[in-house]
This record gives sequence, C-alpha cells and structure tokens, in this order.
Amino acid sequence: MTESLPIRPICEPVELAPGATVLAERVAHGTGATETDPFPHYHDVSELVVFGKVGGIFIADGRRYPLAPGCVAYVPSMHQHDFALAPGARDWVLIQIDPVAGEELARRPGLERLAHPFCARPDPQLGARIATLASWLADLDTTDPMVPGLVALLAAAVVRSPAIDGEPMPARDAGFERLRPAIERLRADPARPPSLEEAARLCGLSAAYFSRRFGRQLGMSWGDYLRTYRLHMAARRLLSGDAGIAEIGYGLGFATPSHFAATFHARFGVSPRAYRRAHRRRR
Repeated sequence: MTESLPIRPICEPVELAPGATVLAERVAHGTGATETDPFPHYHDVSELVVFGKVGGIFIADGRRYPLAPGCVAYVPSMHQHDFALAPGARDWVLIQIDPVAGEELARRPGLERLAHPFCARPDPQLGARIATLASWLADLDTTDPMVPGLVALLAAAVVRSPAIDGEPMPARDAGFERLRPAIERLRADPARPPSLEEAARLCGLSAAYFSRRFGRQLGMSWGDYLRTYRLHMAARRLLSGDAGIAEIGYGLGFATPSHFAATFHARFGVSPRAYRRAHRRRR
C-alpha cells in the first residue's frame, strides 16, 4: 500500500495548563495584514472562534463558510478545518477547550450542535453578549473556578446563533478521517483502549502502516496518544467529582494505583492527590 503522506504533522498540539480546561486569548492584526493561506489541520482540543472584524472563509469537514464581522466558528476535537482570511484589519477571541470538557458540553441538552463543526452569525444583540462573554473569558486566569460556567454560558449563546450555510467542497484525501474509527473507539471506552493491532484493524490498515500514518498525522505514537488522552481524562475526573483516586485510575484502564500515580506525575509534575488538593485550594 502506497500513499503520499504530509511532510509534517497536520495535528497542531495544544497543551492546556494543569487544572485548566480552557485556553482563551485575543488575537488582532492591523490594517497591513496580508491574506492567509489555508492549511488543513486539527487539534485534540475543541475550538471556538468569536470574530470581530474579519473576512475570508472557514472550511470544516468538507464544507466552506463565508466569514463576516461578528460571526462565530466552532470545531469539535479532531475535526479537520482551516481558515483563509482576507487582508486587512481583523480580530477575534480564540477559545480552546479540553477534549473531555468539549465532549461533556456536547452531551448537554440543547448543546448537541457542538458535536459537529458549524459557522454562525448572531444578531447584533446576541452577538454583543457573545463578545462580552468571550472577552471576559480571555481576561480570566485559566484555572479560575468561574471559567467552566462562563464557557457553558458562551456555548449556550453560540448554539442559538443562526447558522451560515456552507457549500460542499470537492472531495480531498481522507487524511485523518481514515484514522477516526480508532480514536472514536478509544473515546467510547477509554478503560479498554484498543491495542495497536486492534486500532489498525478498525481502520482497515496493517499495524505497520497504521503506526506510521498515525505518527505522521498526529506527531506521536498510538501508545503515546492513548496515555495522553487517558491522563487528561483522569485530570478532568479528579477535578469534577469525588471518586477515589484508585477508582479513577482503574476506571481509565491503569493496571494499579501506583502505575496511575507514577504516569500522572510524569505528565503533570504532581501526584493525582496533590493535583486535586491544589485545585480545591484555588476554589
């Protein structure tokens, strides 16, 4: 089997701070800004962009959307997208949400729209509220206990915005889509993650080709991705519930509490117990 693979990964890693479920920042380009070239990519995080001034196009999952001042664009975790922005002044607030938190939001009644990419243009009144919430979020420390509530409010406002109709794009190379069955199996049951061989079989690929393609697309091995995803999910469960630390570790497929603790410490620099204690002190 031969296929042309990208020279560099098209998965752009986003590392959230320990204890943080959201990263929000303002971006502004002056009047001399040139147009941007589209570059298909995706992230492990979900991404919400609240635009101020803007022109150009947004592309997600094979559809193309025109961008206009005040519009919003949303992309769930691991969905390919890109932007081609028109020249001139433009600004936006970029909000990136931990994949586990993004999945939880999309399961809430009324927020099911967050399971798929979309572009929308709120009316002026709703747009002003969305812009205020996004700006407020960008001003807060990422670990501030107000952040999850603000994100939920912002999501509720965004999904009420009228959708912008997108037009289908010509079919392109499947890229990451060929690997999606393995990712979806992991997310459906992280306590029993598929082995490399099982993941390859789910995608209809040989283990060697799956391993090579996964590494090129995501910039890490399948084993590293399994470990990283389950550790971020563990961090989320440590902060959002009262389950015991051993219970959380077993529930995510770690063989022993000591293995869970050692792997968590290697990733975040603190033990699971210290991680939970520090967050509760902040709250």
